[in-house]
Amino acid sequence: MNAVLIAGPTASGKSSLAMEMADATGGVVINADSMQVYDALRVLTARPSVQDMQAIDHFLYGHVPAARAYSVGNWFRDTETLLCGPELRGRTPIFVGGTGLYFRALTGGLSQMPPIPAAIRQHWRRALEEEGVEALHAQLRNKDPDMADRLKIRDSQRIVRALEVFDASGRSISAFQNEAGNALVDVAKARKVVLMPNRMRLRERIKERFEMMMETGAVEEVGHLLAQNLSPKLPAMKAIGVREIAAYLAGEMTVEQVIERAAIATRQYAKRQMTWFRNQLGDDWEFRS
Repeated sequence: MNAVLIAGPTASGKSSLAMEMADATGGVVINADSMQVYDALRVLTARPSVQDMQAIDHFLYGHVPAARAYSVGNWFRDTETLLCGPELRGRTPIFVGGTGLYFRALTGGLSQMPPIPAAIRQHWRRALEEEGVEALHAQLRNKDPDMADRLKIRDSQRIVRALEVFDASGRSISAFQNEAGNALVDVAKARKVVLMPNRMRLRERIKERFEMMMETGAVEEVGHLLAQNLSPKLPAMKAIGVREIAAYLAGEMTVEQVIERAAIATRQYAKRQMTWFRNQLGDDWEFRS
Protein backbone atom coordinates (compact mmCIF):
# COMPACT_ATOMS: atom_id res chain seq x y z
CA MET A 1 0.00 0.00 0.00
CA ASN A 2 1.22 3.53 -0.79
CA ALA A 3 1.12 5.58 2.38
CA VAL A 4 0.84 9.33 2.92
CA LEU A 5 2.88 10.98 5.68
CA ILE A 6 1.93 14.45 6.94
CA ALA A 7 4.25 16.01 9.51
CA GLY A 8 4.42 19.50 10.94
CA PRO A 9 4.38 21.60 14.08
CA THR A 10 1.38 21.92 16.32
CA ALA A 11 -1.49 24.07 14.99
CA SER A 12 -0.19 23.94 11.42
CA GLY A 13 -3.32 22.42 9.88
CA LYS A 14 -2.12 18.83 9.59
CA SER A 15 -5.37 17.22 10.64
CA SER A 16 -7.42 19.19 8.11
CA LEU A 17 -5.07 18.18 5.31
CA ALA A 18 -5.21 14.54 6.41
CA MET A 19 -9.01 14.64 6.38
CA GLU A 20 -9.01 16.11 2.86
CA MET A 21 -6.65 13.43 1.58
CA ALA A 22 -8.56 10.64 3.29
CA ASP A 23 -11.81 11.89 1.81
CA ALA A 24 -10.28 12.08 -1.66
CA THR A 25 -8.68 8.63 -1.55
CA GLY A 26 -11.01 6.65 0.68
CA GLY A 27 -8.09 6.34 3.06
CA VAL A 28 -7.83 6.26 6.84
CA VAL A 29 -6.10 8.65 9.21
CA ILE A 30 -3.50 7.23 11.63
CA ASN A 31 -2.20 9.24 14.55
CA ALA A 32 1.52 10.02 14.71
CA ASP A 33 1.42 12.39 17.67
CA SER A 34 2.68 11.22 21.05
CA MET A 35 0.16 13.24 23.09
CA GLN A 36 -2.96 12.48 21.08
CA VAL A 37 -2.70 8.82 22.04
CA TYR A 38 -3.93 9.57 25.58
CA ASP A 39 -7.59 9.14 26.43
CA ALA A 40 -7.91 11.94 28.98
CA LEU A 41 -7.02 14.98 26.87
CA ARG A 42 -9.11 15.20 23.70
CA VAL A 43 -9.50 18.99 23.78
CA LEU A 44 -6.12 19.97 25.21
CA THR A 45 -4.14 17.90 22.69
CA ALA A 46 -6.35 18.98 19.75
CA ARG A 47 -7.43 15.47 18.88
CA PRO A 48 -9.90 15.18 15.98
CA SER A 49 -13.49 15.85 16.98
CA VAL A 50 -16.07 13.12 17.43
CA GLN A 51 -17.70 14.30 14.21
CA ASP A 52 -14.44 14.06 12.25
CA MET A 53 -13.77 10.57 13.57
CA GLN A 54 -17.27 9.49 12.57
CA ALA A 55 -16.88 10.93 9.07
CA ILE A 56 -13.43 9.42 8.40
CA ASP A 57 -11.90 6.34 10.01
CA HIS A 58 -9.22 7.38 12.52
CA PHE A 59 -6.87 5.03 14.38
CA LEU A 60 -4.52 5.21 17.39
CA TYR A 61 -6.22 8.25 18.91
CA GLY A 62 -7.10 8.29 22.61
CA HIS A 63 -6.47 4.59 23.07
CA VAL A 64 -3.93 4.83 25.92
CA PRO A 65 -4.84 5.50 29.59
CA ALA A 66 -3.22 8.60 31.04
CA ALA A 67 -1.77 6.42 33.81
CA ARG A 68 0.45 4.63 31.28
CA ALA A 69 3.74 5.82 29.79
CA TYR A 70 3.51 5.12 26.05
CA SER A 71 6.74 4.95 24.05
CA VAL A 72 7.71 5.13 20.40
CA GLY A 73 8.20 1.36 20.61
CA ASN A 74 4.61 0.91 21.76
CA TRP A 75 3.39 3.07 18.90
CA PHE A 76 5.52 1.20 16.38
CA ARG A 77 4.11 -2.17 17.46
CA ASP A 78 0.54 -0.87 17.50
CA THR A 79 1.03 0.58 14.03
CA GLU A 80 2.54 -2.65 12.72
CA THR A 81 -0.46 -4.60 14.01
CA LEU A 82 -2.86 -2.10 12.48
CA LEU A 83 -1.20 -2.18 9.05
CA CYS A 84 -1.44 -5.96 8.99
CA GLY A 85 -5.09 -6.00 10.03
CA PRO A 86 -8.28 -6.16 7.96
CA GLU A 87 -9.33 -2.55 8.67
CA LEU A 88 -6.75 -1.14 6.26
CA ARG A 89 -6.97 -3.72 3.50
CA GLY A 90 -7.03 -1.88 0.16
CA ARG A 91 -7.08 1.54 1.81
CA THR A 92 -4.49 4.33 1.92
CA PRO A 93 -2.97 4.89 5.38
CA ILE A 94 -2.48 8.60 6.05
CA PHE A 95 -0.15 9.20 8.97
CA VAL A 96 -0.41 12.62 10.56
CA GLY A 97 1.27 14.15 13.57
CA GLY A 98 4.05 16.22 15.01
CA THR A 99 6.23 13.60 16.71
CA GLY A 100 9.40 13.30 14.69
CA LEU A 101 10.53 10.05 16.30
CA TYR A 102 7.33 8.35 15.19
CA PHE A 103 8.04 9.28 11.58
CA ARG A 104 11.65 8.19 11.94
CA ALA A 105 10.52 4.78 13.19
CA LEU A 106 7.86 4.54 10.49
CA THR A 107 10.31 5.20 7.65
CA GLY A 108 13.51 3.74 9.09
CA GLY A 109 12.35 0.97 11.36
CA LEU A 110 12.88 0.51 15.05
CA SER A 111 15.71 -1.47 16.55
CA GLN A 112 14.71 -4.33 18.81
CA MET A 113 15.32 -3.32 22.39
CA PRO A 114 15.97 -6.07 24.94
CA PRO A 115 13.11 -7.10 27.24
CA ILE A 116 13.32 -5.35 30.60
CA PRO A 117 12.62 -7.57 33.63
CA ALA A 118 9.96 -6.12 35.93
CA ALA A 119 12.41 -5.98 38.85
CA ILE A 120 14.83 -3.78 36.90
CA ARG A 121 12.05 -1.49 35.67
CA GLN A 122 10.65 -1.11 39.18
CA HIS A 123 14.11 -0.49 40.61
CA TRP A 124 14.83 2.47 38.34
CA ARG A 125 11.32 3.94 38.61
CA ARG A 126 11.66 3.83 42.39
CA ALA A 127 15.18 5.28 42.22
CA LEU A 128 13.88 8.20 40.17
CA GLU A 129 11.22 8.93 42.78
CA GLU A 130 13.58 8.59 45.74
CA GLU A 131 16.89 9.94 44.44
CA GLY A 132 15.91 12.36 41.69
CA VAL A 133 16.93 12.70 38.07
CA GLU A 134 20.32 14.33 38.75
CA ALA A 135 21.47 11.32 40.78
CA LEU A 136 20.32 8.94 38.06
CA HIS A 137 22.10 10.96 35.40
CA ALA A 138 25.30 10.66 37.46
CA GLN A 139 24.82 6.88 37.65
CA LEU A 140 24.28 6.74 33.90
CA ARG A 141 27.54 8.64 33.41
CA ASN A 142 29.35 5.91 35.35
CA LYS A 143 27.71 3.11 33.36
CA ASP A 144 27.33 4.66 29.90
CA PRO A 145 29.17 7.99 29.66
CA ASP A 146 28.55 8.47 25.93
CA MET A 147 24.79 8.17 26.42
CA ALA A 148 24.92 10.47 29.45
CA ASP A 149 26.56 13.12 27.26
CA ARG A 150 23.72 12.82 24.74
CA LEU A 151 20.88 13.21 27.25
CA LYS A 152 19.88 16.41 29.01
CA ILE A 153 20.14 16.15 32.76
CA ARG A 154 16.39 16.80 33.18
CA ASP A 155 15.31 14.20 30.62
CA SER A 156 14.15 11.73 33.26
CA GLN A 157 12.29 9.32 30.95
CA ARG A 158 15.22 8.73 28.61
CA ILE A 159 17.72 8.54 31.46
CA VAL A 160 15.66 5.85 33.19
CA ARG A 161 15.21 4.02 29.89
CA ALA A 162 18.98 4.06 29.23
CA LEU A 163 19.69 2.69 32.70
CA GLU A 164 17.07 -0.04 32.30
CA VAL A 165 18.50 -1.19 28.99
CA PHE A 166 22.07 -1.15 30.26
CA ASP A 167 21.20 -3.19 33.34
CA ALA A 168 19.10 -5.67 31.37
CA SER A 169 21.60 -6.23 28.55
CA GLY A 170 25.01 -4.93 29.60
CA ARG A 171 24.99 -2.81 26.42
CA SER A 172 24.37 0.87 25.78
CA ILE A 173 20.94 1.76 24.49
CA SER A 174 22.74 3.58 21.67
CA ALA A 175 24.03 0.23 20.38
CA PHE A 176 20.47 -0.97 19.92
CA GLN A 177 19.36 2.34 18.44
CA ASN A 178 22.09 2.10 15.80
CA GLU A 179 20.93 -1.32 14.64
CA ALA A 180 18.69 -0.95 11.61
CA GLY A 181 15.10 -2.11 11.82
CA ASN A 182 12.41 -2.70 9.23
CA ALA A 183 10.43 0.26 7.94
CA LEU A 184 6.64 -0.03 8.10
CA VAL A 185 6.05 1.86 4.86
CA ASP A 186 7.70 1.83 1.44
CA VAL A 187 9.57 5.10 1.71
CA ALA A 188 10.21 5.31 -2.03
CA LYS A 189 6.50 5.09 -2.85
CA ALA A 190 5.08 7.08 0.06
CA ARG A 191 4.00 10.66 -0.37
CA LYS A 192 5.70 12.71 2.33
CA VAL A 193 4.54 16.22 3.22
CA VAL A 194 5.72 18.53 6.01
CA LEU A 195 3.84 21.73 6.80
CA MET A 196 6.02 24.70 7.76
CA PRO A 197 3.65 27.67 8.17
CA ASN A 198 4.57 31.32 8.46
CA ARG A 199 5.70 31.89 12.05
CA MET A 200 3.60 34.98 12.67
CA ARG A 201 0.46 33.26 11.43
CA LEU A 202 1.32 30.16 13.46
CA ARG A 203 1.76 32.35 16.53
CA GLU A 204 -1.74 33.76 16.05
CA ARG A 205 -3.27 30.34 15.47
CA ILE A 206 -1.69 28.91 18.61
CA LYS A 207 -3.17 31.65 20.79
CA GLU A 208 -6.58 31.47 19.10
CA ARG A 209 -6.65 27.70 19.47
CA PHE A 210 -5.80 27.76 23.16
CA GLU A 211 -8.47 30.38 23.79
CA MET A 212 -10.96 28.04 22.14
CA MET A 213 -9.68 25.09 24.18
CA MET A 214 -10.34 27.01 27.39
CA GLU A 215 -13.90 27.63 26.25
CA THR A 216 -14.65 24.10 25.05
CA GLY A 217 -13.66 21.76 27.84
CA ALA A 218 -9.90 21.92 28.51
CA VAL A 219 -10.42 23.06 32.10
CA GLU A 220 -12.79 20.20 32.82
CA GLU A 221 -10.41 17.71 31.18
CA VAL A 222 -7.52 18.78 33.37
CA GLY A 223 -9.74 18.65 36.44
CA HIS A 224 -10.64 15.02 35.67
CA LEU A 225 -6.97 14.22 34.99
CA LEU A 226 -5.84 15.72 38.30
CA ALA A 227 -8.50 13.74 40.12
CA GLN A 228 -6.65 10.55 39.13
CA ASN A 229 -3.70 11.58 41.35
CA LEU A 230 -1.18 10.44 38.76
CA SER A 231 2.57 10.89 38.97
CA PRO A 232 3.59 14.27 37.55
CA LYS A 233 6.36 12.45 35.67
CA LEU A 234 3.89 10.65 33.38
CA PRO A 235 3.82 11.99 29.80
CA ALA A 236 0.12 12.88 29.91
CA MET A 237 0.75 15.06 32.95
CA LYS A 238 3.38 16.97 30.96
CA ALA A 239 1.04 17.95 28.13
CA ILE A 240 1.21 21.66 27.44
CA GLY A 241 -1.55 23.39 29.37
CA VAL A 242 -1.93 20.85 32.16
CA ARG A 243 0.34 22.67 34.58
CA GLU A 244 -1.12 26.05 33.69
CA ILE A 245 -4.74 24.96 34.03
CA ALA A 246 -3.90 23.17 37.27
CA ALA A 247 -2.61 26.50 38.59
CA TYR A 248 -5.85 28.17 37.47
CA LEU A 249 -7.93 25.53 39.27
CA ALA A 250 -5.85 26.16 42.39
CA GLY A 251 -6.59 29.89 42.17
CA GLU A 252 -2.98 30.73 41.30
CA MET A 253 -3.56 32.04 37.75
CA THR A 254 -6.22 33.91 35.84
CA VAL A 255 -7.64 32.63 32.56
CA GLU A 256 -5.65 35.28 30.73
CA GLN A 257 -2.41 34.16 32.38
CA VAL A 258 -3.13 30.53 31.53
CA ILE A 259 -3.69 31.38 27.87
CA GLU A 260 -0.58 33.55 27.66
CA ARG A 261 1.76 31.08 29.35
CA ALA A 262 0.41 28.03 27.54
CA ALA A 263 0.65 29.89 24.22
CA ILE A 264 4.29 30.73 24.93
CA ALA A 265 5.07 27.10 25.81
CA THR A 266 3.29 25.93 22.66
CA ARG A 267 5.23 28.38 20.47
CA GLN A 268 8.49 27.14 21.96
CA TYR A 269 7.45 23.55 21.29
CA ALA A 270 6.45 24.38 17.71
CA LYS A 271 9.83 26.00 17.16
CA ARG A 272 11.60 22.84 18.33
CA GLN A 273 9.41 20.74 16.06
CA MET A 274 10.18 22.90 13.02
CA THR A 275 13.90 22.77 13.75
CA TRP A 276 13.77 18.97 14.00
CA PHE A 277 11.86 18.62 10.73
CA ARG A 278 14.29 20.91 8.88
CA ASN A 279 17.32 19.03 10.16
CA GLN A 280 16.03 15.46 10.12
CA LEU A 281 13.70 15.10 7.15
CA GLY A 282 15.30 14.41 3.78
CA ASP A 283 15.00 16.08 0.41
CA ASP A 284 12.32 13.57 -0.57
CA TRP A 285 9.85 15.37 1.71
CA GLU A 286 7.59 18.05 0.23
CA PHE A 287 7.86 21.18 2.37
CA ARG A 288 4.77 23.40 2.32
CA SER A 289 4.33 26.83 3.85
